[in-house]
Amino acid sequence: MNPAYYIGIMSGTSLDGVDAILADFSGPAPILHQTYFSPYSESLRSQLLSLHQSGNDELNRAALISNQLSRLYAQAVIKLLDQSPVSSQQVVAIGCHGQTVRHCPEADKQYTTQLVNAALLAELTGITVVTDFRSRDIAAGGQGAPLVPAFHQAVFQHTNIARAIVNIGGIANITNLPVDQTVTGFDCGPGNMLMDTWCLRHTEQPYDKNGDWAAQGRLIPHLLNKLLSEPFFSLEPPKSTGRDLFNIQWLDQFLIGNETGEDAKDVQATLLQLTVITIANAIERDCAAAKEIFVCGGGAHNAVLMARLKEALAGRAVLLTDDLGVAADWVEAYAFAWLAQQTMLKVPANLPAVTGAKGARVLGAIYPA
Repeated sequence: MNPAYYIGIMSGTSLDGVDAILADFSGPAPILHQTYFSPYSESLRSQLLSLHQSGNDELNRAALISNQLSRLYAQAVIKLLDQSPVSSQQVVAIGCHGQTVRHCPEADKQYTTQLVNAALLAELTGITVVTDFRSRDIAAGGQGAPLVPAFHQAVFQHTNIARAIVNIGGIANITNLPVDQTVTGFDCGPGNMLMDTWCLRHTEQPYDKNGDWAAQGRLIPHLLNKLLSEPFFSLEPPKSTGRDLFNIQWLDQFLIGNETGEDAKDVQATLLQLTVITIANAIERDCAAAKEIFVCGGGAHNAVLMARLKEALAGRAVLLTDDLGVAADWVEAYAFAWLAQQTMLKVPANLPAVTGAKGARVLGAIYPA
């Protein structure tokens, strides 16, 4: 059987950089061949953060950043292929998610915006590009997110053991993989997003390595209770969210100040616990049968977060997707390579039970090489 090579590119809500993978989907099980990561510069990250809210000349700024991102994506593709015997001519397509700057699936808005100039990416790489995966699902009445549960089902579902996949990126999302029932999935709240933002504000570091700073702090119960009062947490799925809701302004409204004991490291400890509790509560409520929990995303590297999650989910096996053959850092990029293949084959790839769409839809827009 001839190889069916696809490249997946993901730049998520953590705004840390570009994940790129090369996979072969020709066999009964996909094969991950190569990976590459390109970090964002502080300048690019700052520009992207500024576009999450309305501002001066934002259309021009968004267009220029889309070009900048697409050149960065193209460089990642070139570096990826340089490390592999596979040539660009052998790659069927690139699945490129783009960089989300707005996600508004609510009934009175119904749009999502991911920055990428797919035409430029196709020109720079000479490879067909598939992008804009979320819009069709939203047009069909869905939330347009999360989209990776279909990939989780295809790659991680077990015939005899109920599982849940937890992706802890900027936002945390969960896929419920029961043995003989409908696959479901949803965003459950902030993953690393608030912790990273708070860490940058107070330590000038982009993230709290291993959760070491949070480990120095103490939980602030009254703050945690305020944060947990956010209505999103009690919504029934389908549901999705992003930086439009869980941003630094959302956090600041709940803070009182140092005079009440809200030391910066204590806030960090509380934000970590918020991520743990909202994930654990969502699993207990919506994935009760899951015996195995597999974690992926950047949060998998936060040792304190992982330890607390294991405590909160005592009685269940809490592991990394590495144990299923896919390293935690590469699951989402892998998913968008798979989604690109579904688009090229004209196969529906959304799960209406996850997104709330009125039916299965072929996702994505194709920019031929």
